Formats: sequence, C-alpha cells, structure tokens
Amino acid sequence: MTPLIKSMLTGAAAMALSASALTAETMVIATFSDPTPMNAVRGTDAFEKATGWDIEWRVFNSGTEVIAAMASGDVKVAELGSSPLAIAASQGVDLQMFMLSYAVGQAESLIAYEGSGITSLEDLKGKRVAVPIGSTAHYSLMGAIAHAGLSEGDVTVMSMGPDQIAAAWEQGALDAAFIWPPVQTKLLETGTRIVGADETAEWGYPTFNAWVVNSEFAAAHEAEMVAFAKTMNAANMVYLDDPAAWTAENDSVKAIANLTGAGADQIPDILTGYTFVPLADQVSDTWLGNASNIMKSTSEFLKSAGRIDTVADDYSVFVNTNIAAEAAK
Repeated sequence: MTPLIKSMLTGAAAMALSASALTAETMVIATFSDPTPMNAVRGTDAFEKATGWDIEWRVFNSGTEVIAAMASGDVKVAELGSSPLAIAASQGVDLQMFMLSYAVGQAESLIAYEGSGITSLEDLKGKRVAVPIGSTAHYSLMGAIAHAGLSEGDVTVMSMGPDQIAAAWEQGALDAAFIWPPVQTKLLETGTRIVGADETAEWGYPTFNAWVVNSEFAAAHEAEMVAFAKTMNAANMVYLDDPAAWTAENDSVKAIANLTGAGADQIPDILTGYTFVPLADQVSDTWLGNASNIMKSTSEFLKSAGRIDTVADDYSVFVNTNIAAEAAK
C-alpha cells in the first residue's frame, strides 16, 4: 500500500459523517485527464469512504461539456477551469466554487509545430492555432494574442478537443496549439513551447482549475462536501510534502499514469507545471476570497472578445467559502 493511499484511508476512517449522510448514493463527479495527485487515489475507495457515496468519476474533454452536464442536473460536483467557470456563472448556471484544484502554470502552454515559422507570439499572425474553445487554455491564448498586439481575427483559431489536436498535429494540419498534458507532452516531441499560462497570468490573465458544486446540493450535503474537500486536500499535501519522491518508479505516479494515459516517466515534470495550494491557504483573500473578482475580470475580458453577452454585477454568489473553511480546520 502506498503512503498516499495509506494517508487517504486513514483520513477516511477518521471521518465521522453526520447522521444525515447519504447511504450508497451514486454520484457522478466530473473531472479531466490531468495527471494530478488526486488521480493517485481516484481509483481507490478513499473518496467513497470519506463521503459515503458510490462515485462514478466521469472524465470530460472540455469545460463546455462540464457546464452542460451541470446545467442538466446530471452532475452535482465537478472540476472546472476558471474561464468556463466565469462563462457558466455569467450564464446563471447553478454552481459554486468551493476549492481550487490547482493554479495553472506551464501545464497549459502554446506549442509551435516544428517548421511552422513560429518563434514568438507575433509570428501567430496568419497561422492555424488549435485550442479547446471556452477552456482556460483558450482564455490564455486570447490573452497572449492581445499581449502581442494582435486581434483574434489575425489568427485562425481552430476549435478542437485534446484528442483532435493530437490527431491533427500528427497530420501536420496545425501550426500551433494551446493545450495541457498529456497531449501537450506529446506535442513537445516535435514542437517548441512559446509561452505558458504562468506568463499569461503575469500579463493579467490568471487561470486555475476549481472544484464546483450545485448550490442546493451543497446546502443539503455539507458534511459530505467537507469530507470530499479534506480528501482532495490530503492527496495534494502528500505531493507537496515531498515532491522529489514522485519519480517514475513511485507507486502513486504509476497509479496516475494508469488512469490518465500520461507516461510515468513524464508525470514528474508535468506535475511541476501545476501549483497545488494547501486548503489552509485557499481560504485567504488571495484565492477563495478573491475568486469572485477573478470571475468578474475574466468575464469582462470574454465579453470584450465576444465570447459571452453579459457580465454580472456580483459573482460572490458563485463562491462557497464555508466548505473549505470547515475542511481546513
């Protein structure tokens, strides 16, 4: 048994849920294929033991798909990027951000195809650039284009999911792509990183992945949501406590590889592209305390770019600080 799994199971065993806890309720939880620490325990029963749910983890390709699933009521808890989160909130979808998954760094980057002639952002003019539309990578790409003094019309932006990007890249049908691992890792075999989301964040376009929940569900199942947040945070903390231990031979890294399709030898480097924030720090004014402001500024940018029609006056209703505050105790 790996140290990570032991930590998860110990934490789950110590968790005493309230008398109102659900008994074997099937929960569909939306996530992505990012090779992050939570995936080292997603294949175990740690989350199930902590929450009392029978969990079906459903992997989505884009935030747009997650928004549709939450709007339909099929999904109550989901991972969602900051850009699609702003879109969903602006559209009035019933959800609340309750914790970070991670802050995006070079884990999302613009990769130029070998021989494309792209060595700087200015070289994007007239080029074919693929990105999952509505994603955090799309928001970062738009910010990079604006930073270069170009308009979106100067670039042929192609809407593609990760698998489509990988296939088009193999066919030489793209000049560049803004994408995340494991596809990004594959693209770097024949491409060059031009800019990462860490740089676009410095230019005023911050991105992150968040965990969100239907507001009515959160109100009715606070104990289970706190248990979920505690378990997620514990997974991240095992990595943060000793990142150097997460080598290709590490059992947790192998577990992540099995679930996400990323190579075990690639995952240690991929993990350095994310910033995992301890839950105790997430309750600060920097993160959850500032989340509504980030949603609004992101929405304003998306509106100016013609991606959404309206911006709400206040996004605080789309942030739930109670779950993280309780889980961080």
